[in-house]
Amino acid sequence: MSDMISIIIPIYNAESTLKRCIDSIIKQSYKQWTLILINDGSTDDSQTICNNYEVRDNRILLLNKENGGVSSARNLGIRTVQTDYLIYLITSHFICMSFQIFKAVD
Repeated sequence: MSDMISIIIPIYNAESTLKRCIDSIIKQSYKQWTLILINDGSTDDSQTICNNYEVRDNRILLLNKENGGVSSARNLGIRTVQTDYLIYLITSHFICMSFQIFKAVD
């Protein structure tokens, strides 16, 4: 299967939940994805956490912007997407291991 998925996550001061959210994507068996993290002007360690993931995995892209709210962050992510399929997540959510991303594109 060659269907790429983009996953957009707007981030604002989410250091307490961000790692769990990102790790839940990385651990999926379906590996044909791009993760677009949009740091919406966080003042905590969210940007540092995102930087660490971006350096370790070339499927992860971090975009930084001034705080403008979740809609403006998502819109920036949408303008960046280069795939046919798109998933939105928020940092307090995660993808369960029993959820298989590839089912969304089959």
